[in-house]
Amino acid sequence: MRPELLFFLVLLLGYGVGSIPFSLLIAKWVKGIDLRQVGSGNVGATNVGRAIGWKWGFLALLLDALKGLLPTAFLPQLLQGQPSPLDTHLAVLAGAAAILGHLFPIWLGFRGGKGVATALGVILVLAPWGTLCAAVAFLLLVGITRIVSIGSIMAALSFALFELVRGGRELWSSDSCSLGVFSVVVPLAIIVMHRSNIRRLLDGNEPGFGSAKKAELTGDGDSPS
Repeated sequence: MRPELLFFLVLLLGYGVGSIPFSLLIAKWVKGIDLRQVGSGNVGATNVGRAIGWKWGFLALLLDALKGLLPTAFLPQLLQGQPSPLDTHLAVLAGAAAILGHLFPIWLGFRGGKGVATALGVILVLAPWGTLCAAVAFLLLVGITRIVSIGSIMAALSFALFELVRGGRELWSSDSCSLGVFSVVVPLAIIVMHRSNIRRLLDGNEPGFGSAKKAELTGDGDSPS
């Protein structure tokens, strides 16, 4: 298969998997509600948890992570049939496409979640040590502040800094430059998607973990999805 076609198929299929709105589908199936019309209106795992129960929120989180993990781990091999020098770049493209699909799903008018859970599934494949660093930062900050958005933002920053320091110049070599770009652009995109949370943090209005009623009034303060 020609490289141009291969990259296009990875992009298309990765986006398609990432754009599956699991949170919306779970809420519709379990309670018959449109998640966009309840709570914060965000199609993320936290809003699922608040709307229909936290076991369903955890399921939504798991499925959102899997739709990042599976394309990243398996799409290159499925399309190529054997290892190649393009594997890293194809895996990065598949993961980035899945995140893009979650953020801007065509089925929902390009208004999706905030990308954290799907990005988690992607980086578990691409950068396990960076994932561990991000997870520690997330748990530490949420444990201290009880505000999930702070944990999400700091996890994104921690991942980017860890990968840039760990990879050094080698991260920008021809074999891994795509991972270098990913390590900068995706954390930045996640932070941008949390811009409303950042405004509320600055105003002192960001709800803490478990503050469901306040979140319903101010918008989704916590969504990791």
